[in-house]
Amino acid sequence: MFTFLHAADIHIDSPLQKLERYEGAPVEEIRHAARRALENLVKLAIDEKVAFVLISGDLYDGDWKDYNTGLYFVSQMTKLRKADIPVYIITGNHDAANKITKNIRLPEGIHMFPAGKPGSFYLDDLDVAIHGQGFAAQAVKKDLSAGYPSPAAGCFNIGMLHTSVTGREGHEPYAPCTIEGLLSKGYDYWALGHVHKREILYEDPMIVFPGNIQGRNIRETGPKGCLLVTVDEKRGTTADFHSLDVIRWIHCEVDAAKAESGYDVVDLVCSNLEKILEQSGSLPFIARIEINGLTPVHVELSADPERWINEIRSTAIDSGGGRIWIEKVKFATKLPIKKEPAELTDGPVGEILSFLDEVRSNPEMLKTFGEPLNELMKKLPRELKDGSDPIFPGDSKWLQEILDEVQPLLLHRLMSKEETK
Repeated sequence: MFTFLHAADIHIDSPLQKLERYEGAPVEEIRHAARRALENLVKLAIDEKVAFVLISGDLYDGDWKDYNTGLYFVSQMTKLRKADIPVYIITGNHDAANKITKNIRLPEGIHMFPAGKPGSFYLDDLDVAIHGQGFAAQAVKKDLSAGYPSPAAGCFNIGMLHTSVTGREGHEPYAPCTIEGLLSKGYDYWALGHVHKREILYEDPMIVFPGNIQGRNIRETGPKGCLLVTVDEKRGTTADFHSLDVIRWIHCEVDAAKAESGYDVVDLVCSNLEKILEQSGSLPFIARIEINGLTPVHVELSADPERWINEIRSTAIDSGGGRIWIEKVKFATKLPIKKEPAELTDGPVGEILSFLDEVRSNPEMLKTFGEPLNELMKKLPRELKDGSDPIFPGDSKWLQEILDEVQPLLLHRLMSKEETK
């Protein structure tokens, strides 16, 4: 019996992706998060006395800005060499052979697979054969696994591959392959990389994405880490997840249906964040807050969103003790309509409803209404232009969603007693 670590997508020195623009953002913590997570991986490998470590691509986020990136990696690998733990690495699309222009000789026991053709390493004392091939260029469109060698007789055979398999949302379709194709190789374990979400594609033999070791943006939420794989006497495998991340990204949805004021909403957010704090232990986290629900507070929130966003940021600072940072606040509330639409079919209100229905169902009319927004977009604050929640004035679906949000607010104002006096 022996154990090994399977990790991927470490992305050492990954850029901040515009996160530094937010006031109070933990810039240094985020900038060095991937390094700290790698240090956790090294410590776990030593503590567990694993036989070896696999890194299935994208060790680096791209070409080094200077040699410090390589020197840092060598410093961590030296710790594993001193513990007699070899490491096996393939390159991926981010650190493909033709993208890395600088190079430092790695310590003894740290092995890189070739990028031009498949290669194999043999651990004779464990009867283990590890097969793999790195990316020679970023955009690999062919199935690399098809050229991998046949399994070594009498060995526990591992295949390392950086791949999208049959395709995964948010990831380029590099080195495509099929589960059936991987199974046909006859290997005992497939150590995949490229997809940042942990996923077991097949149980026996195991075909696994471990996910990345540190979330880098709000699309990479939840615990991140690696797999500790145990191989028993019958060559059966079990894989246990171990978190390595040092700062975590989360979505926090808050139902404002029962809120009666903006401060009620702030208190609801605070309560939700405190629950997350209790569950996360000592780990700090970055949260995107989404306020939703049918609520009369929709008018108050919509009238001054900047104020309420910063009220929420303020309460997070106060209650989090430096462990909570709000990446973004998104208001997705709607105003409840007190009267049934059937009661609004007559008179001016009915005409407005009919007009909105006509616009909603006519792409050309929607396009006409969207055109003036192109100029207005230039004057919007940064937060509304954020790429993770984009504005599409020329997109019919986006405009329809905006009409759905505006209609209850418009009806509320048209039918309020104050405005009819």
